[in-house]
Amino acid sequence: MSKKLGLEGKILDVAYRHFLQKGYRQTTMDDIALDLGMSKKTLYKYFPGKLDLLAASFEVLKTKMTAKVEAILDNRHLSFPLKLKSSLTVIATHLAPINPELFEDLREHAPEIWTAMTEYINESAYSRFAKLIEQGIAQGLVNPRINVSLIVMLYAAAVQSLLDPKFYGQFPEAIQKGMKIPPSDIYDQAISIIYNGILTEEARNEFINA
Repeated sequence: MSKKLGLEGKILDVAYRHFLQKGYRQTTMDDIALDLGMSKKTLYKYFPGKLDLLAASFEVLKTKMTAKVEAILDNRHLSFPLKLKSSLTVIATHLAPINPELFEDLREHAPEIWTAMTEYINESAYSRFAKLIEQGIAQGLVNPRINVSLIVMLYAAAVQSLLDPKFYGQFPEAIQKGMKIPPSDIYDQAISIIYNGILTEEARNEFINA
């Protein structure tokens, strides 16, 4: 059983790499089987089709992100600003490699996976970051006059919009060209702008130096 699980994990790693590099439409089961050094018939024994591979790949991604963020939030030895910065880093590290073309593919050709992924991002933003912001308020590190739900919605909207090619397309070409920076920088800067605005001066200084 463990050998089977190990092979399934390897298949998902290879498939996810192909999805990231070429998108969903341009990736074929032949490509994945060839990369793995196995027959397509063997590959189908583990996953009935490309859509199943994509769904399983994103489940692995969500599981990894959830585990890492929860570990950060539950760590009593981390200060609030460091928890904040570490959580944002986890989000950027896992979401930044996903190019806009893959998300466009998901929207058009795998709408159920697109919906599940965006709902996960939003739910993750709400449940985990709301908890973190409430901790910050309790510790006097977040301005208590700011509405927690509004903070979380701004975070969720920023992340989801930055993943959406159609959101980019509504801006003038000059603005779009100005966004030609690494995806990880986009996440770090966008979310830091939001959270720097809610921190007290003391917490802001710690956040910057964390």
